[in-house]
Amino acid sequence: MPERETLDPAEHWFVAHGLPYFVDSYRAKVAAGLRRPRVAAVVLVAALVGAVVGVVVAVPLSAAAGIGAALSAAGVVLASYAVVTLRAWLIVGWAVRRTLRSLGLLVPLVTRALPLLLLFITFLFINAEVWQVSAALDGGVLWVTVLLFAAVAVGFLLTRLPEELDSVDDEVDSRQLLDACRGTPLEAAAGAIAARVDRVGSVDAEVTGLQKANLVLVLLVSQTVQVLLLALAVFAFFIVFGVVAMDPEVVGSWTNDGVVHPLTGPAGDWIGSRLSQELVRVSVFLAAFSGLYFTVYAVTDDAYRRQFFSSVIRELERAVSARVAYRSMKDGDATRP
Repeated sequence: MPERETLDPAEHWFVAHGLPYFVDSYRAKVAAGLRRPRVAAVVLVAALVGAVVGVVVAVPLSAAAGIGAALSAAGVVLASYAVVTLRAWLIVGWAVRRTLRSLGLLVPLVTRALPLLLLFITFLFINAEVWQVSAALDGGVLWVTVLLFAAVAVGFLLTRLPEELDSVDDEVDSRQLLDACRGTPLEAAAGAIAARVDRVGSVDAEVTGLQKANLVLVLLVSQTVQVLLLALAVFAFFIVFGVVAMDPEVVGSWTNDGVVHPLTGPAGDWIGSRLSQELVRVSVFLAAFSGLYFTVYAVTDDAYRRQFFSSVIRELERAVSARVAYRSMKDGDATRP
């Protein structure tokens, strides 16, 4: 077995790149946290907390507000368990940092989808029926609607993103292995393997189980951050556009009760009278819908997938190649030819 001073830098490299499940010690702890009794207990606690919070909120407000609060509270419990026990913060932290570092790449990618999206969404924004529906949604119903859009988007990504990883764990040739491990603590192990074999077979390179889930989570978080940034941009656009272009009297004629409820400022203030609860609700609704639209577009549009996923997939392919060297280092021997 290799010394810890040799393994520790290599394992730290995986953790720093958002791949803690590639490290045996991390993966063992996560696997223990995913055992059926523990997962069942966490789900039960989340359900109880959600039920209590939902009842507390529903009594003074409404049933819809209670449902939204219950779902949010249960989600917080499950997310907390994932962050603490499943080491999700390591994956999320790296994916968020990487996405923010590549904002320059995000702009040209978004401009492919944004013009057509804004053209379609702006038409809905000036539609009386959309204002009637959105203005009639209280805070609880609106929040549940946003959660529903988010759940559909995440479900769609989870069914499509594994397809992007089909070729990641194919055979790894010696040059690819050396390039992937150059400048990392795994460089020496990669050199030892490359000196003995020309190609590492798909059996030794294959990524399964929690390690495959780690790769999917990296893609999922990276795509989710992009969708969130786009939804926030759409929300800000419609807030500004609504304040400038939407007259309160017109908005009042479109809402069910014919009354506009200013959000801030005195009634006589120009911005205060135009920045209304109805405008915020319509903007939130359309921003959430835009996020769902962009999620589907990002995964189904070939040009977008080539531009965005190619850079992420290259990093994941590098990680899979580095994993071959790590396994060799753990075993104290080069991969079998």
